[in-house]
Amino acid sequence: MPSGIDTLYSYTMKSDGSSGLKILALDLDDTLLHSDLSISYRTRNAIKQAMEMGVTVVLASGRVLAAMEHFARLLGLHKRRGYLICNNGALILETNTGSVVHEAKLDKETLLAVCSLADAEGFALQMYDDNIIYVSRQNEYSDLDQKTTGLRQVVVENFKDMAGEGCYKLVIPGDPELLKYMEIIIRAYMGQNLTIFTSHPYFLELTPDNTDKGTALAKVAELLNVRQGETIAIGDSMNDEAMIRWAGIGVAIANSDERIKSIADFVTEHTNDEDGVAEVIEKYFAIKTEYEEGETNE
Repeated sequence: MPSGIDTLYSYTMKSDGSSGLKILALDLDDTLLHSDLSISYRTRNAIKQAMEMGVTVVLASGRVLAAMEHFARLLGLHKRRGYLICNNGALILETNTGSVVHEAKLDKETLLAVCSLADAEGFALQMYDDNIIYVSRQNEYSDLDQKTTGLRQVVVENFKDMAGEGCYKLVIPGDPELLKYMEIIIRAYMGQNLTIFTSHPYFLELTPDNTDKGTALAKVAELLNVRQGETIAIGDSMNDEAMIRWAGIGVAIANSDERIKSIADFVTEHTNDEDGVAEVIEKYFAIKTEYEEGETNE
């Protein structure tokens, strides 16, 4: 794994001074977003310049569409062709038209089986629809999700019946240590029908089989007729693993899970709160960004 950005930069640059990269895929939480859920002027400016160079920006998140739209508009993606990979790849939309280009939902039989298993093991469940988080019972982890995403939380007594109607992803919130055992059980009995991973340590997320940010990024690249080697993806968590592995260049932000750092082509010097995404964009695309008063390049 390269230890410095200049090493990777020299690897990606073409003889004419261009990077040759055509797709920039960005995770949101703990990658593009600061801890206060903001995007700095420096980073916005870097992304804007990359788009003006013809780069297609893809925001890839475990968030639902309603919790991503604000950031897409902040970056101006509603005015130009880009893509939103929502629900960890279960839903893909074109930003300037709102057109759905791909969607996949969990099947009823699998959903009901997971709900029964989670209930037997004492875990709560949650799913999403538009701007609402539906939970089987209130818990501290779903409360934190509500605070982070800004979505409204609703407790549903007949959660299993509601889940049986279908959804893009199902989340099991809980203590990280206990979730490890739950993951083992689900993989053993239903793993062939699901894609299973942790996003935050306290969220075990389930999506349809062969559905993740990596397969979604591959679909976007196919739509744009872009080769795998012409893509770069930046993330921090285990739900970014497939995307980082698939991309021509997979980058882990400095504050990433150590498992993500170990599989990335490069690890940034700066964290999400220090504009690690801008660090990468500036180097790969030879961009010089401006700063608002009070901002620094440190």
